[in-house]
Amino acid sequence: MVMWVFGYGSLIWKTGFKYDESLVGFIKGYRRVFYQGSTDHRGTPEYPGRTVTLEPADGEVCWGVAYKISKKEDEEIALTHLEVREKQYDKKAYLDFFTESMATTPAISGVMVYIASPDKKTNVNYLGPASIEEIAKQIVQAEGPSGPNRDYLFQLEKALLQFGCKDKHVIDLAGEVRRILAETELTSS
Repeated sequence: MVMWVFGYGSLIWKTGFKYDESLVGFIKGYRRVFYQGSTDHRGTPEYPGRTVTLEPADGEVCWGVAYKISKKEDEEIALTHLEVREKQYDKKAYLDFFTESMATTPAISGVMVYIASPDKKTNVNYLGPASIEEIAKQIVQAEGPSGPNRDYLFQLEKALLQFGCKDKHVIDLAGEVRRILAETELTSS
């Protein structure tokens, strides 16, 4: 049995496990949103950062990277790594993954995806929707053991643009964070 994992956030540029193959593509019916609080990687319990999760959205697609793990021992190591890394994500889904925009048949079925649900009973760190300005302010202020929250956003934007994905939510947010940082620099100089 081969395992496939879909990365739509930091897994795109930093996997942390061995894989045999990676494919750029997308899942259908979801959009990437900065609605998940990060109190363990990109923020703290006092100042949570914001990371991406998936939100159901008819007609939308979410681009990312699917990783193929073939060896049983690599699969066990990858799952152990992911269960720690994604511990604030309370849901796993197995979705169809596409590589061609006009395709009606998936390139891979049953790709595992970690999702942070809006259910506050099972996901205490869910922050939910806010304006681009509010999310950007939070990202500018947050920093955790994995570094500043803004680095996560900028690395995601760069990685997506490298494979030709222009995610409006990510681009708008990165632009607003840069605007706030430039404004802060101007007022402090």
